[in-house]
Amino acid sequence: MSSGLLYIVSTPIGNLEDITLRAVRILGEVSLIAAEDTRHTGKLLTHYDIHRPLTSYHDHNKEQKAEVIIDRLKAGESVALVTDAGTPGISDPGYYLINRAIEEGIPVIPIPGPAAALAALSVSGLPTDSFVFEGFLPSRHSQRVSKLGTLKDEKRTIIFYEAPHRILPCLKDMQDALGDRRIVLARELTKLHEETLRGRLGDIIGIIENRTLKGEMTIVVEGASDKPFEASVLSLNDHVELVVREEGISRKEAIAVVAKLRGVPKKQVYKETLVTDKGRVENA
Repeated sequence: MSSGLLYIVSTPIGNLEDITLRAVRILGEVSLIAAEDTRHTGKLLTHYDIHRPLTSYHDHNKEQKAEVIIDRLKAGESVALVTDAGTPGISDPGYYLINRAIEEGIPVIPIPGPAAALAALSVSGLPTDSFVFEGFLPSRHSQRVSKLGTLKDEKRTIIFYEAPHRILPCLKDMQDALGDRRIVLARELTKLHEETLRGRLGDIIGIIENRTLKGEMTIVVEGASDKPFEASVLSLNDHVELVVREEGISRKEAIAVVAKLRGVPKKQVYKETLVTDKGRVENA
């Protein structure tokens, strides 16, 4: 007897209309749907009038439940794996089942669709020709700082996921570790209260400090400059002038950026960029 097929089915990250016709068909045809949260997936199935058996498959039962699913696949049944939102296997336990199926020689078929990381990247305005997805950063401060330190010189655009209760400390750690880079913070993508915030880390921190944010967050971070040597050979004044020209921001904002990038007090940068009435730079 030939084995069944394991379908990796992408589902909406918010708006229920963001699902492919093929995904709807497959979900209506398989013998079993393995879902991270059966209640959540049940709402999607009800919306599309799909009536197929559901079983839970999540991080706490993945090893035991994977074997049950593998046995059913070996018996010739086809199974659809779905996550709560987006594409299974991306920062979720689907990875384990997918690898077990591959080990057993069971065909694994992708049914592509939404992914929050790519949705946020597509509207970020940051380079999309080369990027890296890092998923969730460690929840502990020390581990998070250590991880961010390894990404300081990463030149590709970097994408992270983050929970709302950790977003503020996460952004502050990013600013300390990576400098005041341009970022995009996207939350509640495709939902009623969708919001996309663009600016430098310091700007976004200032915007959200006194707000209570809900929904999972996607953070898209500008990669490291491919010309890191420039700053070290420039005077503080010239560096400020360069930032003003390239970023189109005010001199005051540029002073704060340079201070963060060079690791010196803003007061020192300000003093070294003071201009006299004769247009000459005064040294502190």
